[in-house]
Amino acid sequence: MDKSKRLFLKSKRSFRRRLPPIQSGDRIDYRNMSLISRFISEQGKILSRRVNRLTLKQQRSITIAIKQARILSLLPFLNNEKQFERTESTSRTTGLRTRNK
Repeated sequence: MDKSKRLFLKSKRSFRRRLPPIQSGDRIDYRNMSLISRFISEQGKILSRRVNRLTLKQQRSITIAIKQARILSLLPFLNNEKQFERTESTSRTTGLRTRNK
């Protein structure tokens, strides 16, 4: 087969349709923590609609549910699992303060 004819042939890849992350029976509610926690990043941020593969209506209701859960202290506003170590910064500042005469 010529290269010119090969360019116009369609690829034979089959695309598998992904299942939606929210099933029809799932209730989007601020009390449904197992559902809500899937749409939050490690830092505690709400993931985008493109990442979640949600419809616009579902993304809006997930966002509202996450915000309600945060206000009611069911979810943290920030995820502070990684504590920043300030040992290096304090050693630098203490080094400046001490002067040898």
